[in-house]
Parts: sequence; C-alpha cells; structure tokens
Amino acid sequence: MSNSQTVGASSKILWRIAAITTMGSLGFGYDTGVISGALPFMSLDASQGGLGLTPVSEGLVASSLIFGGAVGALFAGQLSDRYGRLGVLKALALLFALGALGTALAPDIWSMVVTRFILGIAVGGASSTVPVLIAELAAPKHRGRLVCQSELMIVSGQCLAYVASAGLAHLFDSPTIWRYMLAIALIPAALLYVGMHFVPTSPRWLVSKGRVAEAKTVLAGIRDTQHEADRELKEIISQCKVEARQASVLATLNEPWLLKLLAIGIGLGFVIQFTGVNAFMYYTPMILKETGMGINAALIATIGNGVVSVIATLIGMWVINRMGRRSMLLLGLTVVVLAQIFLGVVLNFMPHSLMQSYLALSGVLVFLFFMQMCIGPVYWLLMSELFPTHARGLMNGISVSVFWIFNAIVAFVFPVLLSVLGGMTFFLFAVVNIGSIVFCTLWLPETKGLTLEEIEQQMKQRFNGRKWRAVDAQAY
Repeated sequence: MSNSQTVGASSKILWRIAAITTMGSLGFGYDTGVISGALPFMSLDASQGGLGLTPVSEGLVASSLIFGGAVGALFAGQLSDRYGRLGVLKALALLFALGALGTALAPDIWSMVVTRFILGIAVGGASSTVPVLIAELAAPKHRGRLVCQSELMIVSGQCLAYVASAGLAHLFDSPTIWRYMLAIALIPAALLYVGMHFVPTSPRWLVSKGRVAEAKTVLAGIRDTQHEADRELKEIISQCKVEARQASVLATLNEPWLLKLLAIGIGLGFVIQFTGVNAFMYYTPMILKETGMGINAALIATIGNGVVSVIATLIGMWVINRMGRRSMLLLGLTVVVLAQIFLGVVLNFMPHSLMQSYLALSGVLVFLFFMQMCIGPVYWLLMSELFPTHARGLMNGISVSVFWIFNAIVAFVFPVLLSVLGGMTFFLFAVVNIGSIVFCTLWLPETKGLTLEEIEQQMKQRFNGRKWRAVDAQAY
C-alpha cells in the first residue's frame, strides 16, 4: 500500500471513530434543544395531556438538566481517568436511554424533574468525555477538525430538536405529542452504546495503566505510518513515567502551573456562557417578541438559529486548522460584542416595526454565526488539549462542570434582565464580553500543531513559577 493510500485509510478510520463517538454530542444537543418545543405542551393541564406546569415548575424542569450536567461533567471526568473513556461512554449511553425513556413516560412534575436530572448527568458526562477521547485518538494535524465534529453534532442535535418539535406539532394534533418529542432521544443513545464497541481505547489511557502493547496496536491502526506511531508512543511512555513519579492527582493540583491551567479552563467556561449564547438559543422568541413579531414567526426564527449554527460550525471546522485557536476566539468575541451593541441599539432606539424585527433577527443570526464558527468549537477543542494526561479527566471535568453552572446562571438571569432592562441587557453583555477579550488576550495560550505531550511540556514550562504574560502567548 502506498503512503498516500495509508494516509487516506487512517484519516477515514479517525473520521469514522469521531462520527461514532459524537453520537453522545448529538444526544447532548437534542436533549438541550427539545425542551423548547415540549414545554408549551407540558404546560397544559393534566386532563389535557400535559403536566400542568406553572412558570416556576417550567423553570425547574428546564434547569434540572443543566444542574445534572454539572454533576455529570465533574464525575465522568474522574471516572474516565480511572476506568477509561470507553467504559464511561457506554455507561452514559445507558443513562441517556434511561433519561429519555423516563422523561417520555413521566406521569407528573417530580418524575420529570428527576428523569431530566438523570438525563443531565448523561449530557454533562458526554460533554466532558467525548472531546477528550477524540483528542487522545487523533493526530495533531487532524485533532482540530475531529474535536470540532463534537461541536457540529451538538448544534446538529439542537437543530434536529427544533425541526422535529415543529414538525411533530404540525403533523399530529395531539396534546401528548411532547412525549414523542422526548422519546426520539433514545435513537442517539442506542447508536452511542452500539458504536462504542467499534471504537479503540485511548492509547494514552492504556499506557497510563501499563498496557503498552495494546497502546502500540491502537496507534498503529490510527496513524499514517508506523514511524509516526512509534514516535508518538515513545512520547506518551516518557510523559507517563514523569507523571508516575508525581503525587496523587488531587495533590498535584496544588502545583502552580496546574492551578493556572485550571483557572484558564474555568475562565473559558465563563467566556463562552457569558457571551449569552444559550440565552439566544433558549429565548430568541422572547427577544423577537419585544419587537412585536408574532409568536409563530418567532418560533420559525428559532429553527433559523439551528440552521445557522450548523453552517457556522462546518465553516469553523474548515478554518480551525488554518487559524490559531487564540486568534479564532478573539475574532469571534470581537464580532459578538459588535452584534450585541447593534442589538442594543435596535431594541432601544427603534420604534416597533417590521424593520426592527428583521434587524433584530439579523443581529441574532450574525451573533450565532460567529459564536458557533469561532468560539464554540475552540472551547471544546481547548478543553481536550490544555490539561495534562494524568489529570485530564479531573481538570476537564471540573472546568466543564463549572461551565454548566455558568449556563444555569445565564439561563436564569437573562429573562429577568430582559424584563427589567429590556434592550439595555445587550449592552451589559457587550461590556462583559469586552472583559472576556482582555482575559483571552492576556492569558490564553496557543496549541495549534502541537502533540498533547508537547502542549503539556510547554504549559508546564511557561506556567511553572512565573507569571503568564501576553508576550508568552504570542511566542507560540
């Protein structure tokens, strides 16, 4: 077999692995998006096929998944370090199925809250585990696009949820249609569980457990040449020997460079959530209603959110290996600030009219385009790259768990701010995001083109014992 044929074969194997693994991300996206279509039906009285939700219980049902996500992200990270990424993903697939079935059959509000929380554990666990597994299997030249496939499947799942909810509601005039909307989540759960039997174990995790021969076999099957596989295996073994001489994972988090990396991971979670992205995804109809747009038109616009997000993520996957992670994130944040200022001007200083509605919608779509092209993919990629192998699961889990808490804060605060401040809310978000630009400029390192072991060595060298400076980031 020629070298070009080998390259093509290994690339196809990696893309197939990513496609299977990201079924967890598809379930993540569908389960977070479907609630917007199901809630109106669930709010009907029990005699009409609903659960009789009040505004308070609506918030409880919607947020229970988010809090479950925080728990799932935290514990899945630690468990994946101990038992392996594959085993954890299989368990999460079963939780996905249990949660989907439980929500579809829930007889009352509290059953719904409990099963949504269980579903949230699966969603949060997948959000922290899937990118890590893909990053540990992928070669540096493929890692950017392959990890971004996780983000693509998340937004595709959300888009699918919006389309499925609207389609089912239109085709079937039944107040219990929400149960079928929720039950569809069983499909990605089943695909994830079956698919995990065809995905190799992380070679880095195998080496950390002393199973070097198995790691060598795995690398030989997913790298372009045997020389590349052997070189990477040596790097992994060398790094694991260094880590084996260190104290326990919790003890090593007292090291300054690891604490600084963890602070960056948590800070990035703040950056992505306080762009207000989930406020836009959850509350676009509410935003457009402020302009006088009808509810049906606003719901159709929500489908537009999903479509734009998918297109933007596809473009981001193409761009990410051509631009640095850092420059992409800063570009996205800059446009996000401009879009939020534009929205604030439109909602505060224009009279209610069709023109105001269209301009507000265009501002939302521009925001989402750059958010999903430049910020969302880079966040998940950095979460899979920044942390060292021996603590990757724990540090990723902590960071993503806090990310889910930030998600909950924004989801709760945004509608309150919108009701009190109206369009001024977007000026407030713009100010917060200017702060995010400053944070990323001063603290965010560049990881493009480096192996995970090279990233770990450079992070340790640059963060250990001296203050991180903007010039350090530019030196990459």
